[in-house]
Amino acid sequence: MSKRRDSAWYRWRGRLRLGAARAVLVGLGWLSLGAAQRLGSGLGRLAWMSNGSMRRTVEDNLARCLPETDEGEREAIARRTLIETGKGLIETAPVWRWGPADIEAAIVERRGFDAIEQALAAGRGVILLAPHMGNWELGGLATAARTPTTIMYRPPREPAMERLLVDARARTGASLAPANLGGVRKALRALKRGELVAILPDQAPRHGEGVTAPFFGQPALTMTLIRTLSRRTDAAVFTGWAERLPGARGFRIHYEPVTEPVGHDDPVEAAMALNREIERVVREEPAQYQWTYRRFRRQASGRARREQRQAD
Repeated sequence: MSKRRDSAWYRWRGRLRLGAARAVLVGLGWLSLGAAQRLGSGLGRLAWMSNGSMRRTVEDNLARCLPETDEGEREAIARRTLIETGKGLIETAPVWRWGPADIEAAIVERRGFDAIEQALAAGRGVILLAPHMGNWELGGLATAARTPTTIMYRPPREPAMERLLVDARARTGASLAPANLGGVRKALRALKRGELVAILPDQAPRHGEGVTAPFFGQPALTMTLIRTLSRRTDAAVFTGWAERLPGARGFRIHYEPVTEPVGHDDPVEAAMALNREIERVVREEPAQYQWTYRRFRRQASGRARREQRQAD
């Protein structure tokens, strides 16, 4: 750890931020789902009207990724995206407070989970690709409530916030694994035990841990972790996401087996396959995807791509 991060000021600041975050989460956590979504919708509309950097990021991403849609349609998707983003932000507080019974009550339907149960019953591990679609926090909690689950995560930049994140995502029994070498080993052990491992596959990895592959036709740094886990185990691979239904009616969770070769011999081909799977999910309800994420800022270096081709 750097001297700055080891300083008393840095630790104090982290504790202060953690305390503030907990206070906000506790306050918002008692909102009903409807109230949380109404508040979030208002924040999203405000973000749209303010015409700030978040709106510009969404509009830029949609212009890059959905060029086949006309400008009016993209504008409608962009506006809805900010509204859905606001809902997701605020509803995280009550979702993180809910127990298993509350989560189950919020789920209107689970589509395709029987196929996951069949794979697990046959002794196979399952890799669940959970893009930033709908309410991915609820999706992880709901999945872990049904079957032993390891959730891989990227530790936040503020170390003091990690405990909050881990505690919230483990509420229904999930085991958390950071996206580092130790976490990968933990995920491999879980898969070899015939359990489920959930991963957010659309985060840009650190340099040396990904390759550049097209995502909606745009070059994007893409993780190779899915390929690694797939090739080292006999795991079945599924996508999963929790669709937010209108009128605060709850959520519909979609689970589907992948059809693309995400474990391909060539890491670039595997990354391309992974991105095609994510694209398929996003096209189901594009306004519920996290278009606020700046996915196209970095690309893998030539050296990193060569190293990935050599690594197995």
